[in-house]
Amino acid sequence: MVQQVKTEQVGRVLIARLDNPPYALMTTQMVAELDAIVDRADSDDGIGVVVITGARPDRFLAHFDVRELLQAAQGAPALSESQAHAALRVASRASSLPGARVLLAHSPARGVLDLQLMHKVLLKIGRSGAIFIAAINGETAGGGLELSLACDLRYLTEGGELAQPEVLLGFPPGGGGTQRLTRLIGRAAALEIMLTARVVPADEALRIGLVTGLFPADRFLDEVLKVANSLATRFKPAVGVIKRAALEGASQPLEAGLLLEQAGLLAMLGEKGAQQSMKTYVDYIDEHGAMPSDDPEVRKQLLGGTFAPFYPH
Repeated sequence: MVQQVKTEQVGRVLIARLDNPPYALMTTQMVAELDAIVDRADSDDGIGVVVITGARPDRFLAHFDVRELLQAAQGAPALSESQAHAALRVASRASSLPGARVLLAHSPARGVLDLQLMHKVLLKIGRSGAIFIAAINGETAGGGLELSLACDLRYLTEGGELAQPEVLLGFPPGGGGTQRLTRLIGRAAALEIMLTARVVPADEALRIGLVTGLFPADRFLDEVLKVANSLATRFKPAVGVIKRAALEGASQPLEAGLLLEQAGLLAMLGEKGAQQSMKTYVDYIDEHGAMPSDDPEVRKQLLGGTFAPFYPH
């Protein structure tokens, strides 16, 4: 089996290249490999940022492999929405039992397991202490856009294009597109993009907040890596708290979201890394009689995350 996600580590940045020629299709195998990469990023203090990009110069990912979806559809009984809800709940409970995933993988529930794996991976990205950046080189649609939406930052090449076109084949986005796209850019804009299935050009994607920034194609990855390197020294426990509070707390009632934020703050104040950084900051004020941000060089260190290293060098 040929690996579909190739990795390369540069300093504290892990570059993950999506490589499934000739069409750059997303597959269940690719999702499983991404799952392993998220676990690696979470367990390795030497990784602060994961940059996901396409191996093809002109394409991040085409979309999820429709052939896989068709095979899953043909191998499973037709279900109503309420029956599908029940099947998902049953599969979720059953798959947690020892050996059950192996049995389910050889049953009509295989498609349900594959869908749940993709959702699990994208949720893990949103909860990870590593920062995930989607470096969307050229174009992406469907599952490729949904993977990008699960990342913390999204950069697109100038002239690039995005789309959520599933409706053209008679089904809705299934990798979180209806939820993450709506929460990112608002219901009206998200519905228009999903229902028309039109291509969103780079300039519009930036204007509506679908992407974080645009870079020229000839220096695209270099520019993304500059951003990644500047973020790679952030304290991973704090990053995880911020991400969970923003992504999950913001969709809850205000008091519940604030409680999640407060719990995260209290937990981080007990971390030795945070205490070390705070002490260095206070010591600087006491020694110099000035705020660290008043000194241009120290301010640069602060923004670069190197004022008080959280990790051993």
